[in-house]
Formats: sequence, C-alpha cells, structure tokens
Amino acid sequence: MPIPTSASPASHCSGPFDISVVVLTHNRRDSVRTALARLSALPERPPIAVVDNASDDGTAAMVRREFPHAALLRSAHNLGAAGRNLGADWASTRYVAFCDDDCWWAPGSLSAACAMFERHPRVAALTARILVGEHRGEDPTCTRMAASPLPSAMLPGRAILGLMAGATAFRTDAFRQAGGYHPRLFLGGEETLLALDLAAHGWQLVYAPQLVVHHHPSPLRNPAQRRSLLARNAIWSAWLRLPWHVALGETAAALPQLWRCQGWRGLAEVLGGMPWVWQERRVIPPEVLKLRRRLHETRA
Repeated sequence: MPIPTSASPASHCSGPFDISVVVLTHNRRDSVRTALARLSALPERPPIAVVDNASDDGTAAMVRREFPHAALLRSAHNLGAAGRNLGADWASTRYVAFCDDDCWWAPGSLSAACAMFERHPRVAALTARILVGEHRGEDPTCTRMAASPLPSAMLPGRAILGLMAGATAFRTDAFRQAGGYHPRLFLGGEETLLALDLAAHGWQLVYAPQLVVHHHPSPLRNPAQRRSLLARNAIWSAWLRLPWHVALGETAAALPQLWRCQGWRGLAEVLGGMPWVWQERRVIPPEVLKLRRRLHETRA
C-alpha cells in the first residue's frame, strides 16, 4: 500500500461553507497550476488538497513553492482514480468536491452545493454542469444527465445513477461509506461502480446544472488506452454488481471495443481479473436495478 506524504487534515472552513476541494493529478504540472490558481481565488476559500499520483515532472515542487496553502498528498505509485480516496480521507469537512487537474469549480458553485446538501439530507452526490474550453460548450454527458427519466420530485436537479468523477461534490461520509473509487479499476468508467454502491446504500445522486465546473482538456492524453480501460472496467463493474444475465449483456457490448484496442491481451487481462471480481461480487438491490433498467430502456 503506497503511503502518501501530506499536510495535516483539512480543518473546517473559516466561513459558512463546510466543503473541501481535492484535485487529482499525474504529470500535468502546467495544467494543475492553472487549476489551483482558479480554485485558490474562489470566494468560498475552501481547503484545497492536491493528490499527486507519483508525478515525476516537478509537480510536487511547484505546488509546494507556488501554492503553500494547499495540502500535498503524494502517493508513491500512480493509484489512478483511487487517488481521490486519499483526498476524502484527508478532508474533515462534511462535503468534498473533486476536480481533475484540467478542471476547476466556478465561483459560487461550492457554496450552492453546500446549501443543496443541507436542504436534501439523502443526496450524496451532486454532479455539476461541465463547460468545455474557452467557448464553454456543454459537455454532451451533461445533456444526457439533464434528460434522465428517473423520479426527481423534491430534488435540486434530475436524479441520476451515475456521476462524473472530475465534476462531482460528495457528502464525505457517504463517499467513505460506499468505499470510494475501487483501486483495481485505475481510470476509465470508475464512476459506474461507485454510483451503484451509493445507490445501494440508499443515497440519491443528482445532476445539478446550477453548479458549474470548467474543463480545459489537457493535451497530455492517451485516448486508445482510455478506450481499452473503459471496456475492461465496464465488464468488471458489470460482474461486480449486476445479475448474471445483465452482466452477460454488458460483456457482449464491451468486448468489441476491448478487442479493437488490445486484442487477446485485453481479453487475458479481463479474465485474469475475474477471480477477485467474483470474490467481491455483490449484486445491487432490486430497486436500484429497476432504476438502472429504466435508464437503459430510455436510451435504447
């Protein structure tokens, strides 16, 4: 288990906004500098932590030098999405908002999230509207979430059964209760499993377009690797939580992409993970499965 080096845990905000911000990064020093500058200027003045996933490009030194008010949580190994769990463990505020190193929360959104959580005690996760690039076009995923057919009465937005990892604020205790992000998934569709686990614990997930996150995609990306991980994780997540006949369908849907990306190597990786998947398999309750079925029927 990697041991992070960190500043002391976040204390409660000096103002009325009991929320921390956790930024996940790996070898994107320039991008995370921009994000931290934006987050540091927020009127809510939230405690900020940077989870550095074993960067070797000088990210840690830059954070210490230019943003001494931010906690630096360094992992000895790249944990992928599970690095966010270090941030949730660090936070002592009731709520925690995550963003990636090429994202930042808009002014006022964190205070609005706190108010929504206060008014809706069964809401565990609020996913923000994502505006992409200088032209601030809406991320297509937001359009789909806004059209969610799930019952949403008395909620601050549309009920959803998913989330966007780099643009979601959580009730900290709910995030921990659900186990956070699974370390074996690394990156790519890691939200699916967490969303199902939150719902299985009786929590509500909401798309709240009143909240805004700006996303300026980093050019340092590996699209082919991400597509492969998305397919692999879709299969593993299905067998971790879905009835066998549903998991079979999800596997059949993901296999073509996995084959195009990695061929036999991808299949071997999926099969090699099945022993731990089967050991951790826990099928979601019928009421959550019903919500999932309604979503998929609408999109079909």
